[in-house]
Amino acid sequence: MKKILLSFFIIACVVGQAYSQGRVISGKVTSTEDGSPLPGVNVLVKGSTIGTVTDADGAYSLSVPGESSTLAFSFIGFVTQEVEIGQRSVVDVQLQADVKQLSEVVVVGYGTQLKQDLTGNVATVKGDVLQNIPVPTFEQALQGRAAGVFIEAGNGKLGQGIKVRVRGSSSVSASNQPLYVIDGIPMTQSSQASTGGETNPLTDINPADIASLEILKDASASAIYGARAANGVVIITTKRGKAGKTKFNVGYQTGISEATGHREWLNTAEYVELFTESNGGLTNGLIRRFNRYGADPLALTTPSSNNTPHASWATPGAPGYVDTDWEDQVLRTGSMNQFDFSASGGNDKTKFFASASNTDQEGILLGNRFKRLSGRVNIDHQASDKLTLGMNFSLSRSLNYRLSDDNAFSTPMQIVALSPMTPVIDPRTNLISGVFNPETGLPNSNFPIYYNPLIDNEYNTRVTEVFRNFGSAYGSYKLTDKLTFRTEFAYDLLTQHEERFFAREASRNSGQPTGQSDDFWTQVFNYNTNTFLQYTNTFASVHSLEALAGMSYQESSNDFGSSQGIGFPSNSYRKNFSAATITAANAQATKYTFLSYFARANYKFNNKYLLSLSGRVDGSSRFGNNNRYGFFPAASVGWVLSEESFMSSIGAIEFFKLRASYGTVGNAEIGNFDQLGLYSSIPVAGVPGQRPTQIENPDLTWEQTTQLDVGIDFGLFNNRITGEIDYYSKKTTDLLLNVNLAGNTGFRTQTQNVGSLENKGFEVVLNTENLVGALRWTTSFNFARNRNKVLNLGGQLLQGDFLSVAKEGEPLGIFYGPKYAGVDPANGDALYFVINPDGTQSTTNDYNSATYQPIGDPNPDFIGGITNTFSYRGIDFTFLFQGVFGNQVYNGGGKFMSANGDFFDNQTRDQLRRWRNPGDITDVPEARLFGANGTGESSRYVSNAGYVRLKTVTLGYNLPSSMITRLKITNARIYVSAQNLLTFTDYEGWDPEVNADTYAGNNINQGIDFYSAPQAKTITFGINLGF
Repeated sequence: MKKILLSFFIIACVVGQAYSQGRVISGKVTSTEDGSPLPGVNVLVKGSTIGTVTDADGAYSLSVPGESSTLAFSFIGFVTQEVEIGQRSVVDVQLQADVKQLSEVVVVGYGTQLKQDLTGNVATVKGDVLQNIPVPTFEQALQGRAAGVFIEAGNGKLGQGIKVRVRGSSSVSASNQPLYVIDGIPMTQSSQASTGGETNPLTDINPADIASLEILKDASASAIYGARAANGVVIITTKRGKAGKTKFNVGYQTGISEATGHREWLNTAEYVELFTESNGGLTNGLIRRFNRYGADPLALTTPSSNNTPHASWATPGAPGYVDTDWEDQVLRTGSMNQFDFSASGGNDKTKFFASASNTDQEGILLGNRFKRLSGRVNIDHQASDKLTLGMNFSLSRSLNYRLSDDNAFSTPMQIVALSPMTPVIDPRTNLISGVFNPETGLPNSNFPIYYNPLIDNEYNTRVTEVFRNFGSAYGSYKLTDKLTFRTEFAYDLLTQHEERFFAREASRNSGQPTGQSDDFWTQVFNYNTNTFLQYTNTFASVHSLEALAGMSYQESSNDFGSSQGIGFPSNSYRKNFSAATITAANAQATKYTFLSYFARANYKFNNKYLLSLSGRVDGSSRFGNNNRYGFFPAASVGWVLSEESFMSSIGAIEFFKLRASYGTVGNAEIGNFDQLGLYSSIPVAGVPGQRPTQIENPDLTWEQTTQLDVGIDFGLFNNRITGEIDYYSKKTTDLLLNVNLAGNTGFRTQTQNVGSLENKGFEVVLNTENLVGALRWTTSFNFARNRNKVLNLGGQLLQGDFLSVAKEGEPLGIFYGPKYAGVDPANGDALYFVINPDGTQSTTNDYNSATYQPIGDPNPDFIGGITNTFSYRGIDFTFLFQGVFGNQVYNGGGKFMSANGDFFDNQTRDQLRRWRNPGDITDVPEARLFGANGTGESSRYVSNAGYVRLKTVTLGYNLPSSMITRLKITNARIYVSAQNLLTFTDYEGWDPEVNADTYAGNNINQGIDFYSAPQAKTITFGINLGF
C-alpha cells in the first residue's frame, strides 16, 4: 500500500539554523534465505524510542523525525541490521538468519509465534531431520528428539500402530494419543483395521513433505484445541513454495534391514534331553511323539518302528537327522527403496510446492511388506494487496501386506514353539511341514505340534489397501493493516479395503477345509471448517497485542461393510464372488460432530512482560444432553529477565525467561454413542424385533485435565548454550469408565464419569554449540521424568490382560500378581512370596496361596536423547542416542517358551540351568511335564527393559561447488544412514521396545511381550540432487 509523504525537509540558511518536520517511511522485511516475509520484526529509529513491528506480510510503516537518518531492524533468529534512510521513503530490508540466536518462529494453534514470546511449552522438530530416515511413519523418526514425548513401536511389523505419549497417559479408557493437526486441520488418526493389530493412518503422510512438527505439551499451548488436547497436540506443517527460481529436488535411497535381536533356543539333542527328563524317562509314548514330530518316512513304510527312536531325532549326525532353527525361517534380511521428487518456486504473486514419492519396504518378517505412492501440491496466491488464497491437495495409495496378531499361531514369531526335530520340508510329502497328512491326504491336524506359520506365508493373504486424500483451501483478507479475516475448509477422505484369504491348506488354523475369504471396506470422510479474525497491533512502541477469535466445525462419518465366504474350487479363486456360500455380511454407519468457538490473546509489554489468555468452547455429539458443551480456558505469563537493566551486567546471560501456565483441556476420544440408550435388532422365530443394549447417560461428559507448568528458557555465552527446564503437574478428573449397575436395571454396566489420575514430572532441554568455524560441532540433549499415578477408580481394580491392572495409588498398567521367590534347593519346587498379616514375608510352593502385589511397572522412569552433529567443509556426521530407563516388560509367552519343559513348546536356552539335584541353586524349577511347576503368571516373567539405542547415525558428503557447477546442478549430497544400529539392554527378549499388538488397544495393557517381533536395524545409502 502506497504511503503519502507527510513533508520534506525545509532548510533555512538565513541564520544557519535548520527546522524540520517528520516523514513516513514504509517498506517490507524479508528473509535472505528464501525471500519469505518476516512478521514481528522490530523497526526502531536509532537513538530514539520510536518504533513499530512488521505485520503478517512483513510490511511496516513508521513516522520518522526529520533529523533521523538510521533505522534498526531486529528480529529473534536474525542478525540485527542498521540501514541509512537517506532520501528514500520506501526502505525494504532483507535480514540474514543468525544460527546463534535462541528463538525462532514456531507454529501454534491457528497461527505462529516467536519462540522468545512463548509462555507455553512447545517442542519443535524441523522436517529435515525426519527425511531419509527409513521408517514408514514420521513418529518413529521423532524418537529421542522431543523432551517428555515417549514413542514406542510395539513390534517390528511394518505399518502397525505407534504409541505416542506426551507427558504420560491421561486416561484409562479413552485415547491417550495426541491430536494430530496437519496444516491447521485435525486429521483422522485412529486405526481402521478390522483384522490383525492396529494400523497407523499416519503412514499415509510422506515424511519428506513435512516442513516442521510442533508438539504442544502444556495447557497454555494446547488449550486452543479444547476438548481434544488432553494428550497434547502435534501440529504438522507441510512444505510450501517460495518466490524465486523453480527448484527441483530428487532423492533416492536404498538399504537393507535385519532384526535388532535374536533369542537362543534348544537344539534337537537338548530338546530330547529336557523332555525325557520332564517326562520321567524315554517312554514309548514319548518316543512315538518324537517320531511324529521328526516326520521320519520310516513311520510310513514300517509302522511297527514307531516305538523305536528314529534317526531323525535320536542319532545326531546320522542321515536324516533334523535340527531346525525355526526363528531363522521367519526372520529375514529386509529391503528398502524410496524415491522422492519435489519442485517449488513462484513469484511475488503465486508460489507452489509439488512432490511425489514412491516407497517400497520389505520387512524383517517373512511376508511383511509396505508400499506407498504419494503426491502433493500446495499453492499460495496473492490475489491483491488484501486477499490471499491458497490450497493443499495430497493423494496417496498404500499397500500393507500384513501378518497375524502376535497371539495367533499363524504369526511368524510363534514358529519358535515348534520342535527343532521337525523339518521345514516334510520328506514324506516334499511340502511344508503340516500342509498335508501323508496318511489321509488332508491338511494335517497334529503335525507339527502347532500350526506352522510358514503355511500362512505360502498360501494365505492379508492385504490392506488404503487410498488417502487430503484437501484444503483457504482465503485470507486483510480488512485493515492490523485486522485479518481468514476462513478454511478441509477434508480428509480415507478409503480402506482389507482382504484376507485362508487356503484349504491352512484349515488347521482357520477351521475351513475348503477355504475362507473375508472382505472389509471402510470409508471415513472427515471435513472441517475454520473461520477466525486475527488482530495485531503495537501501541506506543512498548505494548504489543496479538488476538484471534473464531469458530470451527468438524464432522466425521464412517461407513463400513464386510462379507465372508467359504468353499472355493481352488486357491486361484480368492474373492467372495467365487465362494460356494456367503456366511456373513455386515454394514454399518456412524458419525460424530464438533462445534467450537475459540479465542486467544497474547500481550507483550516492553519486550519483557508476557501474558497469554486462551479459551475454547467445544460442543460434541459424543456427550450427553446435559453436558454437551464444555469450556476449556488457559492462562500463562512470562518475564524476560534478560531485558531488565539489573541483568545487563551479567555478560554471560544472553537470554533468560521465566514462564508459568495453567489451564484445562479435555479428552473426547471415546465411542460415538456412549451417552445414548441403544437398541439392536433381534429376530424372534423369524419375526423382526428389537431389544435394548445400552442404558443412556445424559450427564456423560468429557474427561478434563488441568495442568500447571513452570519453566525457564535461557541462552548463555552469546547463545552458544541454550535450553529449557520445565516442571509440570497434570491431573485428569471425570475418567470415563464402565461402572457396574444393579441387576434390576436390566443392564450390567454404564459408562460414567468417575475417578482421576495424575502425571507429574520435569523436562530438561540443552543445546550447545561446542565448536564453530570450519569445524562445527553441536549437541542437543533432552531428558524427562514422568510419574503416573491412578488416584481414584471408585474402589475398582480394573484388569487388563495377563497381570496388567489399573489400581488406585499405582501407575497405570502396573503388573500386579504373585512375586516369584526362586527355587527350593531341596526339591526343585517353584516358590512364591506370601505377605503375612504382621507384614513379614515367607515363601510357599502353592501358587494359589501367593500374595498379589505390584511386581513391575511398564512406564519408564526416565526418557531422553542426545544428538551430536559435526560438519567440516562438505562432510556432515550426525548420531542420536535414545534412552528409556526404569521400565519393565512382562513376557506373556514365558509360560510357554521358558516353562522348564511343562509342555512340548521348544524352550529358551536358559532352561538348561533348571534344577536337577538336591542342593542345586538356580532360578529355573525342576522340569515336570504338565506339572505347572513355576509356570503361573508371576514376576518370574517380568524383566527390566530399559535400553540405550543408537537410534540414528548419518554420514553425508556435499559435493563442492566447483563440481556441481560443472554438473549444472545446484547441490548434490550422498549419504549413508543407519537406524537402530546398536541396542544396549538387559532385556532377555528379542527387543525391549515392545507391546504386543493384540493387547495394545487397551490402555491398561503396556509393556507386554507375546511373541512380538523385534525392531528393524536398517542401513541405507542415498543421494539427493538439486537443480
